Formats: sequence, structure tokens, C-alpha cells
Amino acid sequence: MILPRRKFLHLAAGAAALPGFSRIAKAQSYPTRPVRIVAPTAPGSSNDIIARIIGQWLSERLGRQFIIDNRPGGGNSIGTEAVVRSPADGYTLLLCSSSNAVNATLYDKLNYNFIRDIAPVAALVRGPYVIVVNPSVPAKTVPEFIAYAKTNPRKLNMASSGTGTGGHIASELFKMMTGVDMVHVPYRGGGPAFNDLLGGQVQVMWAGTVGTIEYINAGRLRALAVTGATRMEALPDIPTVSESVPGYEATTWFGIGAPKATPDEIVEKLNKEINAVLADPKMKARLEEIGYSVLANSPSEFGKFIADETEKWAKVVRTANIKLD
Repeated sequence: MILPRRKFLHLAAGAAALPGFSRIAKAQSYPTRPVRIVAPTAPGSSNDIIARIIGQWLSERLGRQFIIDNRPGGGNSIGTEAVVRSPADGYTLLLCSSSNAVNATLYDKLNYNFIRDIAPVAALVRGPYVIVVNPSVPAKTVPEFIAYAKTNPRKLNMASSGTGTGGHIASELFKMMTGVDMVHVPYRGGGPAFNDLLGGQVQVMWAGTVGTIEYINAGRLRALAVTGATRMEALPDIPTVSESVPGYEATTWFGIGAPKATPDEIVEKLNKEINAVLADPKMKARLEEIGYSVLANSPSEFGKFIADETEKWAKVVRTANIKLD
């Protein structure tokens, strides 16, 4: 059968458009089965808590279960690599964080390139660290602390949850900008570090907000400052470091990533749904309770943010000559 030219062209155009319609249809129906969010840390960590909060809300919003898969180890690299190697179909996502930006320089050899191999989907939250000291330290403000540290060089022991962790890198930036000299004491996790800080074996720590605020409110630790650009809702009377040290800012952040070749339509749908979740007043209040503020943006904006953070912390890692043991 010979088709009229007009009908032939119409059918050909329709056939050419089918792949596009197919992709859009898949995005509209996504997800059709449970989605896995890999949290590259142990249960109970900040990464895990954020992943579970977001996963629960997305499950309710999209009608499919978002399952949290904890893959700790290698400073987040084991879980990140697992996502890089997963099918790019939108059913395996990564709870990525500021650790990924630091690791790009901290680790000499990774089996992936985070910026190249993970597609940015949506930023979630960012939050400051809190500089906390054991009450035995006489300083009550950042200027007093700097003066005390300079009068007593290498007499202050500075705890962290491990070499190259966010709190450690943030404290090294502080040392660089103020000229103080403290002894870094890395621990295997935040729990042991907190125990020794409370016991006075170490004197200061750049701590995450989750779990720290209760010690501050109970008077067991003294907060000198928060490290973000603005004061925290949960600690309104605590100043920022930048009020005494202009230009200082160090925050931890979390977002969602996916394997690089994940279809744009699925990335855009996830971004839209996640931003809708973050706009909910109840979600904002829940996140503020644990010390975080919403960081909603587009996939491209999140990608630029990751690149900027990677460059910023690369300079600190190199200048401080931070090496993993």
C-alpha cells in the first residue's frame, strides 16, 4: 500500500516523537516500585536522620516506599561508589553531603569522580557546626578563646570524629584564619569524642548540631559560636564566628544525587517533589529543631554549589596538609 505523502510525513513525525513521549510517560508514572536512598553512614548519624526524614515524606507524597540503605565505611566512599555503579533509572539515590566535597581532595584515589559520576538532583538542608568547649576552659567568647589559645599554644586539645571529617576541616579553617595552634585529637566517631569532651580529656570541638544542643542547654558544654553565616533559630543567643572573624563560614549540607545518566525527566520530577516537601511548614519546623535550614534549588544550581564547595575545601585540605592515617 502506498501512503499519501501528507499521511506518511504525519506518521513519520509521530514515530520520531515516540521516544520523547515514552520518557515523559515514564517520568509521570515514576516511581512504580520502591526507591532506595543510600545513606553512606551508620544508622543514627546525621546523614541517616536526614535521609529518613526526607524518605518518609517522599513515601507519603509519591505513594511508593523510599527505603534507607545504610552503607557506612571509607568516609562515605563505599556508599557513594555503590550508587555510582547502580542502574541510572531513578530507583537508587544517594544522600550526598559536604563530606563528598571534602573527599574529592582528601582521598588520593577514589574509584569514582563525584562531580562527574553523580548527577545533582536536589539540595536538602545546610547547617552550622557549633564550637563547644568543656566548662573548664575559661573563655566565654570567640575573641577570649583566640586570646587564650594564643597564650597557651598547643595546650588545647581539639577533638573531632575523625581526620578529614567536616568538623575537623572546619576547625582547620579556623586555625588558618586566626593563627591559633591547637592539637588535633581524632576519634573513631562522634560518640567517643563527645565522651572525652564531656570528661575534660579534650577541651574543644567543632560539633554538629544534632545531639549537641541538649548538652549546651543542660550546661554540660559551653557554646562559643556557630559557624554559619547567620545565627541559628535553635540557639538565637549564640553568635556566629564571623561576628568576630570576618569571612569565616563552615557548614555541613545534605542533598540527593543519582547515577550520572539518570534521565533528566526523572531528575526534574524528583527535584520538584523534594522542593515541595521542603516548602512544607511542618518539614521546615522539624528540620530547624535539629539545627538545619532548608537549602532548596534546581539541579543545575545544586551542581554549581557542589563545585564551589569542593573548590573551597580543597584549599583547606591542601594548605593544612591534611592526610589520612
